[in-house]
Amino acid sequence: MPKPSRQASVCYHDPMRLPPHLKLKEPEIPESPGVYYMKDAEGKLLYVGKAVSLARRVPQYWQRPHGEHIEKMVPFIASVDWKTVPTAIEALILEANEIRKLKPPYNVIGKDDSSFLHLAITNEPYPKPILIRGYELEATPKKKFKWVFGPYTSSSSLRAALELTRKLFHWSDCDPGQKRPCFYHHIKLCPGVCVEAISKRDYAKVIRRLVLFFEGKKAQVLKETEKQMKAAAKAEDFEEAAKLRDLSFALTHIQDVSVIKREDDPRENRDEGINVFGRVEAYDISNTLGEQAVASGVVFLGGLPRKGLYKKFRIKTVQGANDTAMMKEVIRRRFAHAGPHDRSEAWKLPDLLVIDGGRGQVNAAMEALAELNLKIPMVGLAKGFDRKQDVLVYGEKTEELVRVATRYKKILQHARDEAHRFAISYHRKRRGRKFLGNKDA
Repeated sequence: MPKPSRQASVCYHDPMRLPPHLKLKEPEIPESPGVYYMKDAEGKLLYVGKAVSLARRVPQYWQRPHGEHIEKMVPFIASVDWKTVPTAIEALILEANEIRKLKPPYNVIGKDDSSFLHLAITNEPYPKPILIRGYELEATPKKKFKWVFGPYTSSSSLRAALELTRKLFHWSDCDPGQKRPCFYHHIKLCPGVCVEAISKRDYAKVIRRLVLFFEGKKAQVLKETEKQMKAAAKAEDFEEAAKLRDLSFALTHIQDVSVIKREDDPRENRDEGINVFGRVEAYDISNTLGEQAVASGVVFLGGLPRKGLYKKFRIKTVQGANDTAMMKEVIRRRFAHAGPHDRSEAWKLPDLLVIDGGRGQVNAAMEALAELNLKIPMVGLAKGFDRKQDVLVYGEKTEELVRVATRYKKILQHARDEAHRFAISYHRKRRGRKFLGNKDA
C-alpha cells in the first residue's frame, strides 16, 4: 500500500473544503442521496458508505474522527467516486448490496461483521421478511430462507426502511390460519395472510415487489406495476387498478429522509448487537436457610454448555438467607477478574449474562457490575408455574436485548437450568461433607 500523503491528514473545518490532492468523479460533489466509494492511489477500493447528501457527508472524513480504523484509512484516500440515487432508502439498499458484492476492507476492520443485521425472506407458502444477525444466519439452515439481503451497517435505518416498505407493498409477517385478522389488516397494511384473505399466488406478487426493491430494482417494480395497472383497468377491475395506481405514485414520491436518521458515522451509527451464540454466562445461588451457601457460574458457547469453563463459589461475606446479597457477592468476585491483565478463556467477558432470579437478583448483579465500571447485557429469569410462565427481567432494557431474549428464550432457559442444576449439585456435596464432619465443608 502506498505511503499516505501529509496533505491527506490535515483536518479541515470548512465543510466543502477537501484535500487538494483528492481526485473526484466530478468537480463538485452533488447534494443528492447516494453511495460513495473511497479509493487509494492505486485505485483499490477502501470503503463504501451511504449518505442523504453526498456533498455534506464526504468532507466529514477530514473534519472529525470516525473511529480508529477509519482514521487510519483517511490518509490513504486518493480519490472518491459515487453513485446518486433518488432517495435515502435506495442509498441504504445500494450500500448494503455493494458491500456484499465488493467486500471493501475498511467496512469490516475493527468490527465483527457477524453482528450486522440482514433482511431475510422465509421460504414458505406465505413468505415473510425477518431481520436477523449474521451469526444467527450462520446457525440457521439455508433452506429456511429464499432471499437474504445485507449486511446493513445501521440496524435502525434497516428497521425504518422495512417499515416504510410495509406501507408501500403491504407485506405480512403473519402466520396463516388465524381466527381473527391482525392489527395491520385492520389498518390496511396487511393483505390478510393471517386469515388467508389473499391467495398464495397474489401474495407472491407482493413478495416479488419487496424482493426487487431490496435488490435495488425500483425501476423494474414501477414498470411491472404500471403494466399490471393497465391490465386491471382493461379487465375493468377498477379497484385493483386504483391500488396499483396508488403504489406507483407512492414509489415515485417516497418520503424517506427519516430512514437514514443521521449520516452514517462509521463509529457511532453501528449497532454491535448481542451475540447469543457467543459467550453466555448464567449464575444461580443455592443454600438451605443460609447454610452451606454456594453459587454456580456456567458458560455456554455456540448455544451449548462448555463444562470445562464452569465455576463454583462458596459464599463468604453474607450471613443468613439473603439470595440478593449473595448474588451481588458472586458477580463482584467473578468480574474482579475482568481487568486488562486477565483475558484468559476462563475469565473472558461474556456477551450476555443470565441470572436465575427476579428483579432483586438482577438489580444486585447490576450494582456489582456498576462498582467495577462494567456494562454487560443482562437478563433475569424469574420462575413461573412452568417454563412457559418464566418471566424475563431485564437489566438495562434495550430493543436489541428484548429481541434476543424473546427470540432465544429457550437458550437462556437452558443456561439458567444448567446453572441451577450445577449449584444444587455443589450445595448437596457441601451439605454432605458437613454431615460427615468435614471441617472444610
